[in-house]
Amino acid sequence: QVRLVESGGGLVQAGGSLRLSCAASGRTLSSIAMGWFRQVPGKEREFIAGISWTGASTHADSVKGRFTISRDIAKNTVYLQMSSLKPEDTAVYYCAGRTSGWYSSRLNDYAYWGQGTQVTVSS
Repeated sequence: QVRLVESGGGLVQAGGSLRLSCAASGRTLSSIAMGWFRQVPGKEREFIAGISWTGASTHADSVKGRFTISRDIAKNTVYLQMSSLKPEDTAVYYCAGRTSGWYSSRLNDYAYWGQGTQVTVSS
């Protein structure tokens, strides 16, 4: 069983930055893959970034160059550094974990989810 707890969301002006954190317990990040997703009301949950058990990472085109996923093995925590934020980045952000070890952009590939953290970007 993997427990995930997100933090770091909030209100920020367009062009600003935020860093989201996802603290994991139950499994070490060196053995599982993690992903960040976001969701706005009425839309499907969208893949943002993923990081594998090796540390290899990928980012969706919509955030490439602005968002960066990373991890701290010692703290067993995954981060999403977000910069140059836009109003359209406003969403609830979720971290997710899968025990296969390799990241995936598919929602159903992740068995473990955090509670979500709200990010609001004002124009």
